[in-house]
Formats: sequence, C-alpha cells, structure tokens
Amino acid sequence: MNQTRNFLLFALLAVGYFLFMAWQKDYMAPPPAPVAAASTTGAPGAQPGASPSVSNASGDSASSSLITVTTDMLRLTIDTRGGSIVRSELLDYPVTPRTKKDPNPAPVTLFDNSDAHYFVAQNGLVSSSDADAADQPNHLAVFQGAQTDYKLAAGQNELDVPLTWQDAKGLKVTKTYHFARGSYVVALDQKIDNAGSTPWQGNAYTQLLRAEPPHDGNWLTNMSHPEARSFQGAAWYTGEKFEKLSFKDLAEPKDKLDASFKGGWAAMLRLYFFAAWIPPADETASYSTDTVNPGSEHPRYLIRAIGPTINVAPGQSVDAKARLYVGPNLQGQLGAVAPGLDLTIDYGMFKAIAVPMHGILSFLHSIVKNWGLAIILLVLLIKGATWKLTAMQYRSSAKMRKLQPRIQALKERYGDDKAKLQQAQMELYKKEKVNPMAGCLPVLITMPVFFALLYVLEYSLELRQASFLWIPDLSAHDPLYILPVIYAAVMLGTQWLNPVAAGMDPAQAKMMKVMPLIFSVMFAFYPAGLCLYYAVNGLVGLGQQWWITHHVEREEATAKAA
Repeated sequence: MNQTRNFLLFALLAVGYFLFMAWQKDYMAPPPAPVAAASTTGAPGAQPGASPSVSNASGDSASSSLITVTTDMLRLTIDTRGGSIVRSELLDYPVTPRTKKDPNPAPVTLFDNSDAHYFVAQNGLVSSSDADAADQPNHLAVFQGAQTDYKLAAGQNELDVPLTWQDAKGLKVTKTYHFARGSYVVALDQKIDNAGSTPWQGNAYTQLLRAEPPHDGNWLTNMSHPEARSFQGAAWYTGEKFEKLSFKDLAEPKDKLDASFKGGWAAMLRLYFFAAWIPPADETASYSTDTVNPGSEHPRYLIRAIGPTINVAPGQSVDAKARLYVGPNLQGQLGAVAPGLDLTIDYGMFKAIAVPMHGILSFLHSIVKNWGLAIILLVLLIKGATWKLTAMQYRSSAKMRKLQPRIQALKERYGDDKAKLQQAQMELYKKEKVNPMAGCLPVLITMPVFFALLYVLEYSLELRQASFLWIPDLSAHDPLYILPVIYAAVMLGTQWLNPVAAGMDPAQAKMMKVMPLIFSVMFAFYPAGLCLYYAVNGLVGLGQQWWITHHVEREEATAKAA
C-alpha cells in the first residue's frame, strides 16, 4: 500500500462519514407513531417509588402568573403553575457575536415554552393515595408567589424565590428556588408541612420535557449548521455509566429508560448547553423516559427522576431537595457540580485522544490568548512529535515516485499475470530498499486524530464565536471559504509530489484527481477551526515532503556521480 492509496482510503472514509451524518438528519426520521390517549403535561401517576405512567390529569383550572428572576448569570421565567421554569436566558452567551453595530445581541435561550422549541423544567410532589391530580402539589397545581420580579442586587450573593401551595386538609408545600452569584446551579427545596390530622405519603419528582427542535432546510444546508449536526436528546448518569438517547431513539418504546440508581442525574442536551436535574447523591431515584402526545405536530420527550417515598406525619415537616443545572458545557468545571456531569461533553469513541488534545489546546490558548493561534501551535506540536514518522513516510513516497517508470514497465511486461507482477515488484522494492508499507502507520495515526479534533473543535464551547483574522467564529464555517481553497491547493501539491497515476488503478487515479474538489466542498461546511488546523498541517507537511523529496533526489544524484 503506497502513500497515495492510504490518502485515498482516508479521504473516502472521511467523506462517507460526513455525508452519512448529514443524510441521516433528514432521511432517517422515524415515522409518526399512532396518537395515544396521553396528557400534554406528563404528570406522574400515583405509584410511589415506581417509574410513573403518564396520566390524563388536566390540573387546576385556576389561572397562573409568571415570575422573572434575574441573576448575574441567568434570567429565568417561573410559571406559578407547578413552579415550572419555562424560560431561561444565559446572559453571558449571545446568540450572535457582539459587534459595534450590535453590542448587545439577544442571549441564548435554553428553556422555552413556545410550541416549536418547547423545553421546560418541572418538579412536584405526587401522593401515594388515589387522590385526583388536581388536588396534589404537582407541576399542574397553581402556587402563590409573593412578587413577580426578583433580582440579585449588587453585593448580594444569594437570592431565594419562594412559592406556596396549600390544600383544605392542612397540607402546605413551600417550594423555594435558591440562586447564587456566579453559578448556573439552581437549588430546589420542597418543604412539606403537614398541619392536618392524617399522615401524607408520596414522592418528590423532577423532570425535563422537551420538543425536538425543528429542522429547517435540507441536508446540505444543515451540514453548515453545527447544532443541526450535533447530538440532541436525553442523557443520564447511573453513578457509574453515562448513557444517552437521541430524539429518534426516545420515540422507540424499546429504548425507554426505566431503572433505579443512586448518585445519578437526568439531562437534556444540545450543542454547547444543557439542563440537568441532580437528585441528592445519597438517594436512590427511579428514572424513566417517555413520549408525550406521540404523533402530534410537536411531540414532547420526557426524562424524569422520582425520589424515594416520603412520609410526613401530622404536625411534622419534611424537605425534598434537588438541584438544577441550566447553562453551558464548561469543560473542566462540571465535575465539581456533580459526579459524571462533565461527560455531557461527549467525544464518543475518540475521548481518549480528544480530552488531552483539548487540554493542550487550552494551555496554548492561555499563552497566546487567541484560539486561532492556539490551533496553529497545536499543528506545530503534533508535526514536531510525528516528524520522524512522517519523514519515513515521505522518504518512502519519494523513492516510490522514482520507481514509477520501472513499475509501469513491469506491468507492460507481465500484462495480466498478477502473481508474476507482484513478485517482480517485491524484488524491485527489495533491491531499491523501498518499503511500500511505510505510509500506512502515519495514516493510522492521522485518522483518529482527525475525528478527535473534529469533536474538539465542534463541541468545545470555548471556540464558539472565537474570532481569528477574517473568521468571526472558529466553530462555524469559513465565511469567505479561503481555508478550503488553501487546503485544496495543498492537496494538489501533495498529489504532484506523491507517486503518479502510473502506479495506480485507473479508477483510483481518476478519484485522486477529484479529491481536492471533494475536500474543499466538504470543508466549506465544517468548522473553520478544523479547516485552519488541516490547512496549516497540510502546508507544513507539504513543505516537509518537498524538502525530503529533493533531499532524496540529491542523494541519488550524488550516488550516481560517484
């Protein structure tokens, strides 16, 4: 296998991988499921400690109101119906880059109660009795708030937002959200006061309910949209293992989550941002997923955690606690919030390479203060570490290039006798001390690095809206398509230095001629940071190969002169 065939194999695998991901977004959507008799609310049933079923409860008919909470990091909207968080804005993360014309663009919205982008965080208490859902302090019940607007004032480090609910039997629930300065974690305390004459038994639960984001455009336009390519769906941590289900998988009954474990959490993920309910680490919770209103125009997908059974005797009070993370994928910081939460930045099978690569990239950025420059330095580090390996590859390629006329002559001599042709080629390689397999190892190393770097540059929050020269956002495509053109030119130069088509099958030779065009088109839709890496990597590699090729030619000329 010579260098050209290695490159061809790598190119075909990469192109096939990217096209398959894009095609799958548009043409592998599951067929609509039959419409089932289910509530749009996703309220738990009355089975304590078990994975709840979806009920048809419609909730209290009383009207609710909205409460706005503003901290230094978040602006949230809480609906007094259930105390659900129905909207969240991440104040430090604008939707579009800040410019002189638009210095204050709208912030990223995570929770949203609109139909098309529905995503809310709900919680409540469900009784073990057969009481009507309307008579329970669940996420359908209407709570009372003291005011409609809360703000974390300058110099204030904490902020509490209490909501209350009470029934005619003396059961009172005070639901309090605790906010802290500099934090994306919202603490929840559901205090149950039983002033009645009979014991109360039930469970506390938390859940995330979300609609699949709409897919605009066709597969080609979605290729240039990082969020359309990334994973979106539910995820959870069992205390030992991280697992996830896409919206497509959530619609399949066979893939539903139904398990109990301690020290876990439940989340909904999107590119760069996520929300997760985190029960107390010492409690065993029952986790489940479900589809609400399947077959409708906007079906909603649910992931829920139900806590252990709570018993509140008359005259007693009990607290049910949980935490909600609503914010960005802050690499290196999430593990301190909850065990395993850093796994929401999922690099998949390339994690072992991607994590240290991100660490090196972050270190380089801390020195040069620019992510584009950090990427260029990462190229130079990797090229320096693999210099001898690639030098061996390029030296073999240069010698193979010199042998092409003789290989072509052998083909003409032996015709269709492949056995004799192969034997003659091996004798020629042995005589000239050329190893045709020398180019394999660098390619085996390059391929996982390529895909690991793709995940790092596409999923790393730090590169979102990071600018470099003419590029406003290294996580998006190059707006002027300069880097894809540079990479295509590098590929043409590499082809010129590599063994010519005489040593290849005609089909391979034709494919190699269109590879620069295919790669330039492919990179036109992928992160500019990735294009920058491979354009610089290609330029350095081309320079190294040119120098080695001419060095080999000088060695041969010297040997002949002697």
